[in-house]
Amino acid sequence: MFTPIIGTLGYVVSEDRRQVLLVHRTRAGDEHQGKWNGLGGKLEADEDIYSSLCRELREEATIEVTSARLRGTVSWPGFGVGGQDWFGFIFVIDAYTGTVPDHNSDGPLVWHDLDALGDLPMWEGDRHWLPLLFGDGPVFHGVMPYVDGRPSRWSYTTA
Repeated sequence: MFTPIIGTLGYVVSEDRRQVLLVHRTRAGDEHQGKWNGLGGKLEADEDIYSSLCRELREEATIEVTSARLRGTVSWPGFGVGGQDWFGFIFVIDAYTGTVPDHNSDGPLVWHDLDALGDLPMWEGDRHWLPLLFGDGPVFHGVMPYVDGRPSRWSYTTA
């Protein structure tokens, strides 16, 4: 039976749409340690997916989301600790209020040029779907099984 952990992942873009806010996961013991990632986390039992996104951005970047677009979903069977299955709703945040701090409990928060994301250490699988995220293309829905900490394949459809 497939019973994934449901999560949100948000990518805050700058006003000129040339940069994206990422967190450098530096906390010891974090399975994401050393990688750059969007902001987000697990869906809580009493919230919808958009409310989860807004809560996570409030907690991780002290900002209030005022405009966000669902850009895709990804199913990651076997991704988590001990082979946990994950299912993520991936958003681009186009507007927000508040001031982003220099860091949060996971690590530094840094703006990066969109055209330089390929140079950053990140999950190997992210390189497959990140190009689908930015811009105005169709919403995508993908599957990326993980085996021994690495993606074994990638497929997606668009809507």
